Amino acid sequence: MLLVGLLGLIAAMVFLPRPAVHPVPPPVTFTDYPYIEPRGYVCYRARAPIAIDGRLDDPAWQHAPWSEYFVDIEGDKKPPPRYMTRVKMLWDDECLYIAAELEEPHVWATLTKHDSYIFKEDNDFEVFLDPDGDNQLYAELEMNAQNTTWDLLLTKPYLAKGKPIDAWEIVGLKTAVHVDGTLNDPRDTDHGWTIEIAWPWTGLRELTDVKVPPTDGDRWRINFSRVQGGHTVAGGKYKKDRSKDDDNWVWSPQGAINMHMPERWGCLLFSAAAPGTVTFSPDPDNQVRHLLHRVLYAQRDYYRERGHWSASLGDLGLLDMPVVPRLDVTPTQFEASAKGPGGRLWRINSDARVWSEEGFPSR
Repeated sequence: MLLVGLLGLIAAMVFLPRPAVHPVPPPVTFTDYPYIEPRGYVCYRARAPIAIDGRLDDPAWQHAPWSEYFVDIEGDKKPPPRYMTRVKMLWDDECLYIAAELEEPHVWATLTKHDSYIFKEDNDFEVFLDPDGDNQLYAELEMNAQNTTWDLLLTKPYLAKGKPIDAWEIVGLKTAVHVDGTLNDPRDTDHGWTIEIAWPWTGLRELTDVKVPPTDGDRWRINFSRVQGGHTVAGGKYKKDRSKDDDNWVWSPQGAINMHMPERWGCLLFSAAAPGTVTFSPDPDNQVRHLLHRVLYAQRDYYRERGHWSASLGDLGLLDMPVVPRLDVTPTQFEASAKGPGGRLWRINSDARVWSEEGFPSR
């Protein structure tokens, strides 16, 4: 009987259900997201009409300051650009005006059809504009040296699963290019090309709830990019050199090779004062907006590894934050909020939307 009992005990131990073994979740490596102060530009009202011909010789432009020279899109991580690029801007009751100067010893372009994917084939100049600064419904405009344009609307950044809408058109847009040299002629050396853009306010009203046209003191988010690829010459014609990576040069550095991080764009301050009399001052809430974006990128890294959002700053590696955000999490969404130095409450959610309780833009 003792033997039978022992055998029964052994059988029970062998065949009893065992507790499930849960795999150890993978470690989370969080994306580095250092603070980069956005560049700022004071945009004065135009004092005279502007003819959009690409030449930048209108008297109104003489009163508009040039921006800083463009830098590499990653900032100080990379050497400065080989060629100079800079912009200037003006505004009136009808349009936002943008002028650009691009140094270029070989000015060439191949695409002539509107809404072509210009940056894939040609060197280009790009404008990114988000009037209310909420990272949602922002515009992109690309141009090449033949004045071919591609305008598109982004519902939100690609990292938040945003969708580009190619069919969107900028109502009333006017653009022009002037080549200081000879276009598409590899036998000589050129000086570069200049651009003029008149972007009507009517083409921006559908992007934002803020006042359009803007008023004195309003701040919008804007950035500019120049995609510069190498080239070869075959049969007397320029051709893109695909053996080398393109350079990406921008006005306000992104810190990564990604223009679709609208929170990194520069700030456009509209002014009705006399040109040259206003000094740009950074938005005091830039830091708290940055901290909320740190939460956003950490949450994305965490979700990718764990399949759900975190309700703990510690789990997100964010215990060092000088301002402690509040986290609200559901199975499908998260929202983080924090107050800026002036008491404004800022929020960000898993769709990358950032906004304040008092609204945007800030003063």
